[in-house]
Amino acid sequence: MQSRFNIGVVGDQPICCILRHLHSGIVAHCTDFGDALRVGGVVAYSKDMARIIVTAPQLMSVVNGELPGHEVVGGDHFMDRQELSDQIVDADALLTSLSDPLDAEMIGRGKNLKVIGQCAAGFNNIDLDAAKQAGITVTSTPGVLHEATADLAFTLLLEVTRRTSEAERWVRAGKAWRYDHTFMLGAGLQGATLGIVGLGQIGEAMARRAAAFGMNVIYNARHDKDVTAIDAVNPNTQPTRRVELSELFATSDVVSLHCPLTDKTHHLVDADALAAMKKTAYLVNTARGACVDEAALVSALASGEIAGAGLDVFEDEPTINADLLTMENVVVLPHIGSAALPTREAMSRLAARNIAKVLDGKPAETPVG
Repeated sequence: MQSRFNIGVVGDQPICCILRHLHSGIVAHCTDFGDALRVGGVVAYSKDMARIIVTAPQLMSVVNGELPGHEVVGGDHFMDRQELSDQIVDADALLTSLSDPLDAEMIGRGKNLKVIGQCAAGFNNIDLDAAKQAGITVTSTPGVLHEATADLAFTLLLEVTRRTSEAERWVRAGKAWRYDHTFMLGAGLQGATLGIVGLGQIGEAMARRAAAFGMNVIYNARHDKDVTAIDAVNPNTQPTRRVELSELFATSDVVSLHCPLTDKTHHLVDADALAAMKKTAYLVNTARGACVDEAALVSALASGEIAGAGLDVFEDEPTINADLLTMENVVVLPHIGSAALPTREAMSRLAARNIAKVLDGKPAETPVG
């Protein structure tokens, strides 16, 4: 609900007052009072100010710092489809998250929309064709989250192969223990093979960490990649090489997914792929949940087809297959791959800066496509 009326002038410019009833109960929000007046607790905005909708919880001090002089709405809660549908109607820009349903119908409601600044490296929730047809620039945040995400992916690898989460649960439950030569034996990493699906920035960062631990790296990608940085980490590991998926699944001790979600990668890890893996092998997924057939994974874990899995993403998140939660050989995390404060600040800053540049008539720093 909103209304507009003029309340006066600044210099010779009329000031348009915009009253809005927001989720937070705040009437309106302005980041630069050089472009606005506050009269009796009401913010009055310049008619040239862009309206930017922040669809999910954000680091608003960072976002506002990149968007002075604009009206910024939201950022303190997740907008559901109805609220987003209402807010997008007169929005000039969106600062979005992976969970936003930006399909053709939703995008079509944004008649004034100029830019969608996705605060993530992925963008499979956005109908890019619809955005392009509407003349809307779509941006993402690559290049700032790969190291943090690789840290988390390797954390999952260590946790599931060394059974650290299982061991901690044992101790916290008050179960009896003592040093035992045969207790909580895990898998060793030195000399083991890590198979990486998708050797982009995150995949390469993961490979460097694996090499530092003495793992040999193979990868699958559409083209050969420059692996100089990986091979320079450890002179005692084998040269990194590109292989077919069939070889990767059959020979890897750990398979780690770092590919985007596309029609081709949907259920890339299915029952056949899991059956091809070693019984002693592990799966790590920090890419997208739907890259794995979750039901097939549950079956493979229950039957002992593979040894375990470390998962940060899920096929229908935040819903997780209940069977995964009961399995001791599975580590589950709530999609926190890039959740290091400096990284999230950099992501927010880049997403907001992309929006600011497009609204200013300049090219985006990291456009999609």
